[in-house]
Amino acid sequence: MTAVRPRPRFVSSAALAGALLCATTACGSSTSAESAERGEQRTTWEEPAAYAYTLTSTTQVLAGTFRVKVRDGAVTEAVGTDADSRRQTQELPDQVPTIGELLKRLNQARSDNADTAEADYADDGHPVRISLDWDKNAIDDEALYVISAYEPTAG
Repeated sequence: MTAVRPRPRFVSSAALAGALLCATTACGSSTSAESAERGEQRTTWEEPAAYAYTLTSTTQVLAGTFRVKVRDGAVTEAVGTDADSRRQTQELPDQVPTIGELLKRLNQARSDNADTAEADYADDGHPVRISLDWDKNAIDDEALYVISAYEPTAG
């Protein structure tokens, strides 16, 4: 009868599994190409002193479409374009963010290792879409912000 030695086979299987895992995750390293694939590209856009934009937001707190005016880093006017967003601007006027605040939320989600923290950018570098989900297993923490009709204005 032949003696069976399962331990070496187990060790080699474990080593192979570890090598494959390390290869597929690049041993914890991340290249800029991989970051871009995950939506983690960074922008060099700087928030101007004054601008206007349209925000379509789907979050637990803020949902609807808003026409937003910003001056010196603060929302000076937010107008809802539908019944829900008009009600929200009356009840929660401080909840409509600047684009700079949206970028801070994106960066915070990335720092917190959120399951999703992605953005798409226009040619000038301002974000046009930000998608956040801190925990893919939670049902009330997702946020989608679509930015359109962005235009710098006279300060």
